[in-house]
Amino acid sequence: MFARFRDFFKTLFLCQKVRVKRESIPWDSLCREVRYKFSQIEWLEQAMSHRSSTEHIHIKQNNERLEFLGDAVLGWVVTDYLFRKFPNCNEGDLTRAKSMVVSRENLAKRAKQIKLGRYLILGTGEDKSGGRVRRSILANAYEALIGAIYLDGGAEEVQRIIQEQLLHDVEKLFEKKYHHNYKSWLLEHVQALHKCSPKYRILNESGPDHRKEFTVEVILEGHSLGKGRGNSKKKAEQAAAEDALKGMGLLSENSQINMRRK
Repeated sequence: MFARFRDFFKTLFLCQKVRVKRESIPWDSLCREVRYKFSQIEWLEQAMSHRSSTEHIHIKQNNERLEFLGDAVLGWVVTDYLFRKFPNCNEGDLTRAKSMVVSRENLAKRAKQIKLGRYLILGTGEDKSGGRVRRSILANAYEALIGAIYLDGGAEEVQRIIQEQLLHDVEKLFEKKYHHNYKSWLLEHVQALHKCSPKYRILNESGPDHRKEFTVEVILEGHSLGKGRGNSKKKAEQAAAEDALKGMGLLSENSQINMRRK
């Protein structure tokens, strides 16, 4: 099915290819940055052609159509990856993780990492005004690049590229939202699944007043989810929530989100 989909888009895109002098831009260098070798370099040329570029080179098509295609391909690959990789994650968690991966900020960041800006084909005015480092242009060009790789190499190659460049640290992206606020993380997760909130109770207090240590247990519907200790009630509750997240498989021992991988 995906092969037929790709062939359909190829027919649409091939009728309006980019016309650029290949020797003027080091495409081989960009291919090495991307870690993908194009069999039809025209796809890459079109992906790098901003709409302003028509003023000084003979281009029949800019990268906006490839950007449209790349956005759809990116959404499909990221959704499929998250769904399969984290089978016990709820819809809200998956949606949140996906939105962070495909955000304009994240796409622009990845574009900078592969030095995409230096290969863009821009109009003179856009180039002089800082187009090569503009976040919106970089993010759009990255989506167009994804579309070009899909048309040139198919689903398997584009999945490899997206996983290498955007999904290798998806756990860190997800965890960053909470900044180790384990209580908020646990509350949101529990409420999404059970429509109720966890409760915290003090199991033990020890030590003199100036060096108190608290042991706290977090409970959900009468069942203990985890325990933690700290030199204040708040710290002990955070430790208990962290223990609960680990017990649920949402947090690994090295404090990086695991989201119940199998």
